Amino acid sequence: MSESAAATDSFVAHRNLLFTVAYEMLGSAADAEDVLQDTWLRWNDVDPQTVREPRAYLVRITTRLSLNKIRSVARRRESYVGPWLPEPLITTPDVADDVALADSVSTAMLLVLETLSPVERAVFVLREVFQLSYGDIAESVDKSSATVRQIAKRARDHVAERRPRDTIDAPRRREVSARFLEAAQTGDLQGLMDVLSPDVVLLTDGGGLRKAALRPIVGVEKVLRFLASVYPEDGGVEQVLVNGTPGLRFIIGGETDVIASARVDDGLVTGLYLVRNPEKLRRLQEVELTR
Repeated sequence: MSESAAATDSFVAHRNLLFTVAYEMLGSAADAEDVLQDTWLRWNDVDPQTVREPRAYLVRITTRLSLNKIRSVARRRESYVGPWLPEPLITTPDVADDVALADSVSTAMLLVLETLSPVERAVFVLREVFQLSYGDIAESVDKSSATVRQIAKRARDHVAERRPRDTIDAPRRREVSARFLEAAQTGDLQGLMDVLSPDVVLLTDGGGLRKAALRPIVGVEKVLRFLASVYPEDGGVEQVLVNGTPGLRFIIGGETDVIASARVDDGLVTGLYLVRNPEKLRRLQEVELTR
């Protein structure tokens, strides 16, 4: 096998993993794809025979490029109109069955990761999600192993304070989502109130291009009023897997108008996330994530 073919095979074998790393770092499929393209270009210049562990080497390249990308992403978000939400992914059923992976790429978790510094986020993702060694992570973020251990503990504690209080299993997630879906489809106000926490928080991401609330909406009654104001009578709704967890796709005129996902605590929806930004929906794709 030629060196070029060997390099291609190694990259393809780890591509899903690399995409997941970049996506969890950036919260954007488009930015993650850009990082993967640059990772491939750099990998293609390397003699694969000189690399002892291609997986670790590729993850290191991807992590460093993602850290560089975060700086430009942060500048874009400073001028973002209204709440920013991660770009949604329609994920395959096997992702939802891997509860740990589904939790790590859920909208709720990605929003928690946004509260970490870039290096803390990289260390948390590589250690807690992908179980890389402290030594490999140290090489990826240009820190000592001892420093990485300290960062990992700080990031783990930070996330533990803010993540959903319960990581429910796949059947329970489907049950909660099914109740919300049925209530949304039938306009069952009482059904919605039963599944939504009294202090539920709604975030809507229109990116300044679609009607959306510019601030979080708090409280079940206010949330229901807003949903009623934006949901057209002739719209359709279907259940999909969004970022590894059950969610909803609202369809108007044959096109996706909203992707909705939720944060669940103690069996109730405490956070509701609606993405309406057409730029994020236009790139909507079905992906297979991997650890």
